[in-house]
Amino acid sequence: MTTLDGRNLFSGVTLAALLAVYLIWGSTYLAILFAIESLPTFSMAGGRYLLAGAALYLWGRSRGGARPERRHLLPAITIGGLLLLGGNGLVVWAEHRIPSGIAALLIATEPLWIALLIPLFGAGKRASFRTFTGIAVGLVGVFVLVGGRSLGSGAVDALGAAAVILASGFWAAGSLYSIRAASPGSPWVASGLQMLAGGALLSITGLATGEWATFEPANVTTRSLLAFAYLVIFGSIIAFTAYSYLLRNARPTVVSTYAFVNPIVAVLLGWAVVDEPLTWRVGVAGLFILAALVAILRDEPEVEKVIADPDPATAEAARSCVG
Repeated sequence: MTTLDGRNLFSGVTLAALLAVYLIWGSTYLAILFAIESLPTFSMAGGRYLLAGAALYLWGRSRGGARPERRHLLPAITIGGLLLLGGNGLVVWAEHRIPSGIAALLIATEPLWIALLIPLFGAGKRASFRTFTGIAVGLVGVFVLVGGRSLGSGAVDALGAAAVILASGFWAAGSLYSIRAASPGSPWVASGLQMLAGGALLSITGLATGEWATFEPANVTTRSLLAFAYLVIFGSIIAFTAYSYLLRNARPTVVSTYAFVNPIVAVLLGWAVVDEPLTWRVGVAGLFILAALVAILRDEPEVEKVIADPDPATAEAARSCVG
C-alpha cells in the first residue's frame, strides 16, 4: 500500500502520524465540550491556535527555519481561514446547538467532500468507485454508532447541523489547497504560521460577536482550563503537525479516514471518562468502519505525484511529535 509518492503507507512515521490523528482528534470532542463550559467559544479556539502556532513558529525558527516570505502570507491566511475558522470554529460553535453525537455524524461527511473536491484542487485524480464505496460504508458505520442515539430524541437544530456540514467542506477545501500552496520550507514554521493566521481570525470573530462582554473570568473552571491545555498541546501542536505531514505523504482520501475513526474514539472516551453507556452499536459500527478503512486504505488508484519527496525536516517534525 503506497503513499502519494509511492512509498509504503504503513512505514514508520506515516503510520504513527495516522494513528496520532485517529486517536488524538477523537479525544478532542470531549475536550472541546469541557473547554466551552466556561470559556468563550471563538476566543477559546483562537487562543488555542495562537499559543500552539507561536510555539511551533518559534521552535521552527530556533532550529534554523527561514523567516516566511511575503508570498507565504496569503496562503497561510487562506489555509488558516478554511481549516481553523471555517472548519474548527464552526464545529465548536455548533456544539452549543447540537449533541456531540450529531456533530460526529456530520463531520464524517468530510471524506466525501475530499473525494469530490480532489479534481478541483489538482490534488490527484478522481477517487475510484472502491473509495466512494468505502466512504459510503464508513458513513453507515458512523450513523449506526451515533445516529440512533442522537436522532431519536427529537428534531435536530438545522442551523447547527448545517454549520457542521459546511465546516467539513471548509476543512476538506483547506486540506487540499494546502498541498499545493506556497509555504515556508520548515514544516514547523509553516504549521505555526497557518495556526497564527487561523487563531487571529478566530479571535477577531470572538471580539466581533461580543463574547468578551459576557465573559466572567471568575466562572472559569479547572476542567475547562485543563481541556484548553490539552487542546493546545495534543490537539493542535501534535495532531495538527501529524495531519500536515500526512497531507504531503498520503492520498487525501486516506488521510480523511480519521473522520470515521474519531467518533469511535469519542464514544469510548465518553464511556470511560463520563460514564456514557456502551452498547452493541459500538461493535456493529466498528465493523462497518473497519470495512470502510480496509476498502479505502487498500485502494491504490493511479494518482498524480503532487509534490516531490518531502524535505527530511518534514518527516523529522512529524516523528518528533508522534513518537
